[in-house]
Amino acid sequence: MAVKIRLTRMGKKKQPSYRVVVMDSRKPRDGAYIEQIGRYDPRQDPSLVEIDNEKALDWLSKGAQPTERAKKLLEISGAWTRFRVSKGDIHTVEVKPQAAVPAAEEPAVVEELAAAVEESVAEVEVAVEEPAEEAVEAAQEATEAVAEEEASE
Repeated sequence: MAVKIRLTRMGKKKQPSYRVVVMDSRKPRDGAYIEQIGRYDPRQDPSLVEIDNEKALDWLSKGAQPTERAKKLLEISGAWTRFRVSKGDIHTVEVKPQAAVPAAEEPAVVEELAAAVEESVAEVEVAVEEPAEEAVEAAQEATEAVAEEEASE
């Protein structure tokens, strides 16, 4: 028996919602199914996708073939990726946890970081203040020059 994971239509006229089901591929779209593994409602914003990943993985490992749309929904839920990892199609890299800082050293590390941040902030403030002072002096000189020209005329 060829088993498929596909959608079965539910809902009223012009208001579709779907069940993600496992069924014999020879059955009609809305016919009897073996098991319901999820549901899909495209009318909500964002679309509702609820799939029982454990059931989906079980059926995929037994050889059930998803239709195009069902495969997209399985990808969204993460079941398809988990299936491909378990099958060996996707290789994962194990990330080693970072060495934890001992509790006794934590305050010292925090203090060092705070001091470094304060130094960099002070450097930025000095760099910003110098050009600002020069600009103020230049503006005052320009204002004085304009006032002298007006007085001489």
